[in-house]
Amino acid sequence: MKICQIIYTYPPYATGGADIYAQRISEELSSKGHEVVVITTQPYNGLSSLKSSHQVDNGIKVYRFYPLNIYSWTNTAGKSILTKIVWNTLDIWNLHAYFVIKNILKKEKPDVVHIHTPTWISLSAFDAIKSLNIPFVFTVHEYLLLCRRVSLLHANGEVCDDPRSICKLYQKLSRSIVANKPDLVLAPSNFVLEMLNKNGFFGESTCMKLPLGITPHNQKTRKNYEKIDVVYTGALIGHKGVDVLINAFKDLEHDNIQLHIVGKGEKMEDLRALADKDDRISFYGFLEGDELTSLQENANITVMPSVWYENSPMAIYESFKYGTPVIGSKIGGIPELIQENVNGFLFEPGNIQELHDILQYLVENPLELEKLETGAFKSSQKYDMNLHIKNLEKLYKEISDK
Repeated sequence: MKICQIIYTYPPYATGGADIYAQRISEELSSKGHEVVVITTQPYNGLSSLKSSHQVDNGIKVYRFYPLNIYSWTNTAGKSILTKIVWNTLDIWNLHAYFVIKNILKKEKPDVVHIHTPTWISLSAFDAIKSLNIPFVFTVHEYLLLCRRVSLLHANGEVCDDPRSICKLYQKLSRSIVANKPDLVLAPSNFVLEMLNKNGFFGESTCMKLPLGITPHNQKTRKNYEKIDVVYTGALIGHKGVDVLINAFKDLEHDNIQLHIVGKGEKMEDLRALADKDDRISFYGFLEGDELTSLQENANITVMPSVWYENSPMAIYESFKYGTPVIGSKIGGIPELIQENVNGFLFEPGNIQELHDILQYLVENPLELEKLETGAFKSSQKYDMNLHIKNLEKLYKEISDK
């Protein structure tokens, strides 16, 4: 089959787990003999960047363009509220993005399109696909259809359970744009599908949960318990709850523990200050490749301390792959991955004391850690990428044969 993936950013400009997921399935599909085309964005670099250009990356044809707007997604910091309002308004249904995507699709003629949450690409991508009557799958990675912040958080960082009038108006607009256009709606958690459904999205569309896929290890990584390594990997932004983790960790009265914080973001310096020169806490910035793998393999515990409605964090899948149990917030789709006393523990979002007590228990009971490691590794086998790709191939064929 000829398959087109549409994703807002794609390596080397990846900004999150959805981008990495799109890259992985693109490469896997290509390796199985499918012709894969990717449509994605690029940073603004003069008028030439508004036109699509392509290159071949690992056998995959990747088209990149900058959707015409008043500034680039690469330099959002420091923009005024008014400027951001104008940018977001233009981004809801971007005429330029519509024509660029439509022209690429007309040229490539894919059998099926798989679009991932189109932040920065614009909801006009749905209309571009539908105008050509190409079957398509929509994977929901976040809450763009419900919230222009994408995170369902208020400006003060609190979870939004009661959207304001302007947000309800936006939801009504996005509902009218996407309507029931996708042939199939996928999400890695039931939670996000339920959130969409209760807000009136895709009531007549086929929706199903499809967890993310990973390449599992053949055997569980052996761990060392002389020093307990606790790892956080992800963005250093407010709603990820890294401050909760640092506060819980600082109160542990043990010398044989180390907290490794991997990632970058606007809260980096604030979090460094909060760590208050505790030499048991290390910041690495963004890591990838062997450096990241080494930390993940040696970790005894991964913590996912989010205070927002996480969908299905790739960091949890990756931890299970290395036999590392996860302590996660009881919010969003996280509880769908973590089984208490089997592959990890759950705690109330933002509850520093509860997280502290779980960490202390595990640090003082390495035999319990060993049991959880076995459960974590067994959990990873359910998310085998080969099985994931087979499921995708089956779904692609079903909608293209209609």
